Amino acid sequence: MTQPRPDEFKPPPECPVFEPSWEEFADPFAFINKIRPIAEKTGICKIRPPPDWQPPFACDVDRLHFTPRIQRLNELEAQTRVQLNFLDQIAKFWELQGCTLKIPHVERKILNLYQLNKLVLDEGGFDIVCKERRWTKIAMAMGFAPGKAVGSHLRAHYERILYPYSLFQSGANLLLMSISLLQLLMIFGCVKSEVDAEGEVCANRPNLRRRMGSLVAKPEPGDLLFLTIILTPPGFHFPHCGFQKEVCGSGNDEDRLLLCDGCDDSYHTFCLIPPLHDVPKGDWRCPKCLAQECSKPQEAFGFEQARRDYSLKAFGEMADSFKSDYFNMPVHMVPTELVEKEFWRLVTTIEEDVTVEYGADIASKEFGSGFPMKGGRFKVAPHDEKYLNCGWNLNNMAMMDPSVLTHVTADICGMTLPWLYVGMCFSSFCWHIEDHWSYSINYLHWGEPKTWYGAPGFAAEHLEAVMKKLAPELFEMQPDLLHQLVTIMNPNILMAHGVPIYRTNQCAGEFVITFPRAYHSGFNQGFNFAEAVNFCTVDWMPLGRQCVDHYRLLHRYCVFSHDEMICNMAAKANKLDVVLASAVHKDMVLMINEEQELRDKIRKLGVVQCELFKYDLLQDDERQCVKCRTTCYLSALTCPCRQGEQVCLHHVHHLCSCSISNFTLRYRFTLDDLYPMMNAVKQRAEEYDGWASHVAEILEAKLDKKRSELDYLCVFRSLIEESDVKGFPDNDLLRHLRMVTQDADRCSSVAQQLLNGKRQTRYRTAGGKSHNQLSVEEMRSFVRQLYNLPCSLTQAPLLKELLNCIEDFQQHSEKVLSDDITADSVTEIQSLLDESSDFDVCLPEVRQLRERLELARWLAAVREAEDAVASPRGLSLDSMRRLIDRGVGLTPHPSTERAMARLQELLTVSEQWEENAQTLLRARPPKCMASLSAALREVEALPTYLPNCLLLRDSVGRATEWLKEAEVLQVGGRVPVLDMLSDMVLRGQAIPVKLDPLERLEALVSEVQAWRESAAKTFLMKSSSFTLLEVCVQLHNTVFNFNLSDMATLAEVRLKELESLASIRAANESKLLPSNDSSTLRVCVCQKAPMGALRQCELCRDAFHSACVCGPDDPADPKPWLCPACRRSSKPALDKVLPLLASLQRIRVRLPEGDALRYMIERTVNWQRQARKIMTTYNLSATSQEHSGDIVPSCLSAELEELMVEGLLLQVSLPEVEQLYTLLLKGPPAEHSSQLTHSAHHSPQHASYNSQENTAPHREVSVRLGAVTSVEKRTKRRMEQEEAGVEVMEQGISKRKRQRMSKVKRRERKAASVSASPTHLSDLSPSDDSEEDMILCPAASCLQPAGDEVFWVQCDCCNQWFHMVCVGVSAQMAAEEDYMCVTCSMRNAGQCR
Repeated sequence: MTQPRPDEFKPPPECPVFEPSWEEFADPFAFINKIRPIAEKTGICKIRPPPDWQPPFACDVDRLHFTPRIQRLNELEAQTRVQLNFLDQIAKFWELQGCTLKIPHVERKILNLYQLNKLVLDEGGFDIVCKERRWTKIAMAMGFAPGKAVGSHLRAHYERILYPYSLFQSGANLLLMSISLLQLLMIFGCVKSEVDAEGEVCANRPNLRRRMGSLVAKPEPGDLLFLTIILTPPGFHFPHCGFQKEVCGSGNDEDRLLLCDGCDDSYHTFCLIPPLHDVPKGDWRCPKCLAQECSKPQEAFGFEQARRDYSLKAFGEMADSFKSDYFNMPVHMVPTELVEKEFWRLVTTIEEDVTVEYGADIASKEFGSGFPMKGGRFKVAPHDEKYLNCGWNLNNMAMMDPSVLTHVTADICGMTLPWLYVGMCFSSFCWHIEDHWSYSINYLHWGEPKTWYGAPGFAAEHLEAVMKKLAPELFEMQPDLLHQLVTIMNPNILMAHGVPIYRTNQCAGEFVITFPRAYHSGFNQGFNFAEAVNFCTVDWMPLGRQCVDHYRLLHRYCVFSHDEMICNMAAKANKLDVVLASAVHKDMVLMINEEQELRDKIRKLGVVQCELFKYDLLQDDERQCVKCRTTCYLSALTCPCRQGEQVCLHHVHHLCSCSISNFTLRYRFTLDDLYPMMNAVKQRAEEYDGWASHVAEILEAKLDKKRSELDYLCVFRSLIEESDVKGFPDNDLLRHLRMVTQDADRCSSVAQQLLNGKRQTRYRTAGGKSHNQLSVEEMRSFVRQLYNLPCSLTQAPLLKELLNCIEDFQQHSEKVLSDDITADSVTEIQSLLDESSDFDVCLPEVRQLRERLELARWLAAVREAEDAVASPRGLSLDSMRRLIDRGVGLTPHPSTERAMARLQELLTVSEQWEENAQTLLRARPPKCMASLSAALREVEALPTYLPNCLLLRDSVGRATEWLKEAEVLQVGGRVPVLDMLSDMVLRGQAIPVKLDPLERLEALVSEVQAWRESAAKTFLMKSSSFTLLEVCVQLHNTVFNFNLSDMATLAEVRLKELESLASIRAANESKLLPSNDSSTLRVCVCQKAPMGALRQCELCRDAFHSACVCGPDDPADPKPWLCPACRRSSKPALDKVLPLLASLQRIRVRLPEGDALRYMIERTVNWQRQARKIMTTYNLSATSQEHSGDIVPSCLSAELEELMVEGLLLQVSLPEVEQLYTLLLKGPPAEHSSQLTHSAHHSPQHASYNSQENTAPHREVSVRLGAVTSVEKRTKRRMEQEEAGVEVMEQGISKRKRQRMSKVKRRERKAASVSASPTHLSDLSPSDDSEEDMILCPAASCLQPAGDEVFWVQCDCCNQWFHMVCVGVSAQMAAEEDYMCVTCSMRNAGQCR
């Protein structure tokens, strides 16, 4: 945080801020009277109305036009203006001397000429400062650093600029002279004058416009003795020096003579004081003319009016633009502190000239008030009518009954009628007090804040004295300067001289009140609108008369006549408030006495003429005293020689020069008229005075005259009731009476509560006594207060007796506290504490007794904790810490300190061992058993409960048991199971003890894990969802998913798998039969209806769309195709699997995967042996059939099918599987195959599609796509019919599956084939070539597409044409695959069964 500069403005303290409730806010004068004792100490205060009090803004904004005042900020401050005036005088002085003033710079700062001149004068003048070498001292006083030869520079500047002015002010350059003509001629005898031929006088004189003696005539020796007197023409002056003879008075050295541009006198440059070394370039004035010019009085300082007339909107735009441009930020973001510091910086600097405008003293009578008024132009909403009669409405406040200004008959603008103020940033109101030292109230309607500074009324004379001391030049020119509202002074300077200053920021919607004779000033933070008015209350009246006397001394006019106001109030004595009547009576006594003395004085002076004159009928400016400008009312003196003028009786001798006997006394009332008026007011006030005397007598009653408790209640309350009935003022006396009554009631109640040992209005805390309890000394004072009351209380003697008991308790407590703590003293201390509970007073001994009791209880707790019977496990660390923490808060005592030391030592050792145990448990590598056992033996001696040590003991026990298990495992000779081995490794790793067998077991487990990963990498496919065990053992997952533990042996698992697979195959084949509803048929992984090319899994016999699953890499390769669900592993070769089993046998660890792998290899070898045997049998059957022509038994085909299924279930790749699959594809001998084919073709219900068993390997039903013409359709139909005959013949010869062929291959095959037999399948499509037959699409739900081109596809089985869009065939499918319709697909599926 940066430190503030020494000259930076420091805000004064804040003034009081009041926030009245709605009840207090209802009566403004009552609230102001209530806060007056506090607020008048600061001079100003701020009042925040209740939040809901928001009067509407009623000013006529459109009609409001005003001409603001122009304020130059650096001319406002008193000391700054003094400096500026001094600089103006210096500049004028040198301007008259023909020079232009240029202020020099010293140390890169503008030289303060005013400060330099003042310091030199304070030191005794230029000569003394030079003689005593005080220039360095002056430089340091001006703030320059020493040691830089600044003093010599200051001397040179002073001598050149200020010293001539100083001599001029002292008059040293004005040595007036009176020189005769003869002396003049003798002096100027060196100048020759002759008469020319024409009779004109021609003088050898120089041009006297600026420099005298440009031509010098040197006289001859004889000319000095004979002088010729020549008559000079009128207006001609001989050149001579204007100084006295003893100075110069000669006309020598004409080249050094200067001619004054004011009076045409001539002076030698060397005769001037101080002498001039050079001739001035501008106009030059001689010392006499210079004195005349500079002695002219300066004009009184005041604000000039701006040349522009503003509307409220135009002024606001100008004000906001000025502020935002000055601070370079939006107006609402400029902090008030920044504006305040910048304002006081600007008013105290002469280098910067900032000018602002202020719309001040705008009459509300002309444009309307900001508050709504009755009969005004502003239409008040119904919910705002309450503000019309509100006391805080400034239009009402000045003229309300509590304000004495209601008795002033004239409307005074700005005092009884509000004034409006429109401010902008930096516009200010200077130090002033209100007219007649009255109250003022200011309300800020809207806009940015207004910053106020105020001084209390008692410091008014002090503030005036300080300002006169610091700026005497201003008060010499304007004695009433502070009444002109044109001068401001920095509050920090006033506070430095002992003037109390307070500040506040008035925000929109807030009131600021200034109190009588309270000086105040301030400035506006930005564009705002305020309204102000004056008011006077009863307490102001003495100050009002003092103000009139003060104005008379300053010759200042009065705003209204104070005497006239007093007389108006006296004329209505019966209607006056009693307090006001009392104040008026006191004021009239002073007024009448003064008037009687003055009238007696002028009567003695010889004034005999008098007349009655009603001064109240004249305007105020027509009845002012010509001397002091006081408004005359009771009397005045006039003279016939000066009609319309008068003087007050204080200034009898200032009217005219006539004899006083000619004066006439004009009076408004005779003294006999004034006395009855005073008596009427007195009678009205005496009612209050009698009541006040009675109250004062009762309150000052002596001991022997005190009333009883019952009497004082009746008397005091009757007096209060009388004041309420008669409307007596709520002044200090009444408030004192009420306070005494309340004090008596309160003292009686408190005394009774103290006697009862309880208090209803005070709460007991958990510790016992209340925070509001009386101390013993306070109780003594309270007892004295009871005896000092103006009445006697019955509780006073009893309370005195209670006080004596308390003092006895204190003595006993002091004795107990002085003894040592023993076991027997606990009971005594407790009894004293019990006794103290009966005293409802604050006893300091109670706290000490409680401390002693806490010490005893703590020692008991320590003994109990150390007792082994009470705590079998020993002391815990937390218990010791709690005891120590509790003991730290106790009062020091030897017994507690010894116990604390013992506990602290035990805690330190225990914490050390606890930390050591934790270190041993966390050691890496872990410690051996021996070191841990040794540590445990040392810990056993500690009588404490240590959790980490217990963990260490438990760890050692678990390590012992683990080592025993490891020894049994190694000695047993059995092959360990992986689960048991892993469990032992995990348990060993969790034990923080070094275990030697653990490393070997960890290595063994790691080797098993590596084997498992290798096996998984061998069997599992990439991104496979199966585990190795699931691949080796799990049943077919499309139907079953159960735990292997349900099976007794792996052989049972194999049987279950075969059974489940048989049911799956049967279910999948049955759903493809033609008898099933094709509309509900769902196949493939997508579970959609069959369409396009289909593939059938060799294992589960389910059908799949060729677009949904991947086919074989080589379609011609005769390998069985498995669906994704049946292909669970990558099926490695047997030679890759056998090394895995060998490596597992070397590890000698038993795991489920190993058992499953061993069984799988055994099963694979058995299957391979069986497959080779059956294939050998099949080959023998085929050979015998060739020789004998017999049919191979059907049991052989069933056995091949079962063997093939079991081979596909194996997760090992064997060449016998492919051989067996090829054998199944080739089928039995031709004769047997021909019979099967023939029966199948002649069974319409068993018409099947070409599956993998009756077609070429991996055959897919192809589609043809394209937009064909009628010629192409007929050509294609004929070619397909020819192909169909060839294919039927091939099917009769061989049962193998046909391969997919393109049109070119089919044409080649057609050319090489024989003619189709008429008994084979015929063309199912129409044989004619008409295009009308092709229009109809045989699809079940034909969409009947239209357009220029309609794309068709032909079924490769039945040769029927379908719309591609009706059967869901895309262009890519038609181009790449053969197409088979749904009907043909279902037939082929049934044929396969």
